[in-house]
Amino acid sequence: MDLTQYYELVESCIRELGVDPVTCRNEPGKWTLKKGSATVWIDLWHIERENRPYYQVMSPVMRIPKDIKLKNLLFEELLAINDKLFGVAFTIYQGWVYLKVIREVDGMDQNEAMAMLHRVGNYADQYDDDLISKYGDDTPPPVNEGGVPPGGGGGKSDV
Repeated sequence: MDLTQYYELVESCIRELGVDPVTCRNEPGKWTLKKGSATVWIDLWHIERENRPYYQVMSPVMRIPKDIKLKNLLFEELLAINDKLFGVAFTIYQGWVYLKVIREVDGMDQNEAMAMLHRVGNYADQYDDDLISKYGDDTPPPVNEGGVPPGGGGGKSDV
């Protein structure tokens, strides 16, 4: 599937932020940006089994603590925070807490793509330092390996 028109939409959003998209493009369909102290990933990929492309914006917030008491307190706080968020949610994947929003690209316009990018960036920057100081460490975020289909599964993009 040709995702060129959606790549152009994403890169237009990045330019609107005042950033050259070439400087944050990891490879086709993957971009990495910063919002304050937060790292923000943008992924655009096609899921063959569903025959549709997805747009995902996510931020690796912190590594999940190994201490069970801290882990339980963190999870309780994340659930409470999720209730206050609009259009995004905290999730866990491969030992990390992420803030994430995902949707099919069909029908998405630049305003919606930009709103999703702003939400993840703003919320991640708002909560990351506080959560790390309470529950985690300042381990650098993992590398953006591309879109993860809803429900987990393979982590590689097939664009």
